[in-house]
Amino acid sequence: MIRAMQTASTGMFAQQLNIDTIAHNLANVNTTGFKRSRAEFADLLYQSSRVPGASASNVGVFPVGIQVGLGVRPVTVSKENVQGSLRQTFNELDVGIDGAGFFQVQRSDGTTMYTRAGSFKSDSTGNVVTGDGDLIVPNITIPDGTLTVSIGQDGTVSALQAGATQATQVGQIQLVRFNNPSGLIAQGNNLFTESTASGPAQQGTPGFSSGFGLIQQGFLEASNVNIADEMVNMIVAQRAYELNAKAIQASDDMMQVANTLRR
Repeated sequence: MIRAMQTASTGMFAQQLNIDTIAHNLANVNTTGFKRSRAEFADLLYQSSRVPGASASNVGVFPVGIQVGLGVRPVTVSKENVQGSLRQTFNELDVGIDGAGFFQVQRSDGTTMYTRAGSFKSDSTGNVVTGDGDLIVPNITIPDGTLTVSIGQDGTVSALQAGATQATQVGQIQLVRFNNPSGLIAQGNNLFTESTASGPAQQGTPGFSSGFGLIQQGFLEASNVNIADEMVNMIVAQRAYELNAKAIQASDDMMQVANTLRR
């Protein structure tokens, strides 16, 4: 009965982590480029009273054993890098990635980070930056007097200036990809950094032929969180938490009965 309490407590902890993950997904349902997380679990060690295949006294071997599990433990909380839907904004510096890849940005301390959020802006000097003021890598500067900016699917950035009849190329958006994007370290603000698990960044020009996604100007990638799925997962997690609590209560009731037995 003590073992049942400890086993059920691991189940309650696991479902608490599950609920925390679901709550984080729901909180970011409107976050540009957000990728939902999924908590994964594994069963703990087993106490074996009899191992399958052990020798028996009256038969050859036991076909099955007696193994009692000790609960569950969290294994990973992984990102699901599934394409989010592209939402049209008509903003010429909003760009979405249709396919694989990340934008590169440089923080004020010189650190290079990666993001799927393409809601870019132009600062006072014409540099293309994120909403937090981080420069896009490679740096792209919009000249003074630019009337319109066009961005091709291959990442080519062109600017049409006042008095000109044709747009001129002012930069090229490059994307990076990773062998294991789920191994990236989330830093908040829609930013990630590489790790030994993700592998090094591989830079290239947007285009399916090069293994990268296409750039879509005037679009932003929406979060890939499905509210209905998250609500169902939350109900399942809540019921599992309640059942584990019931198991602890049942074990406590059984111990109370045993303590009140008289000789």
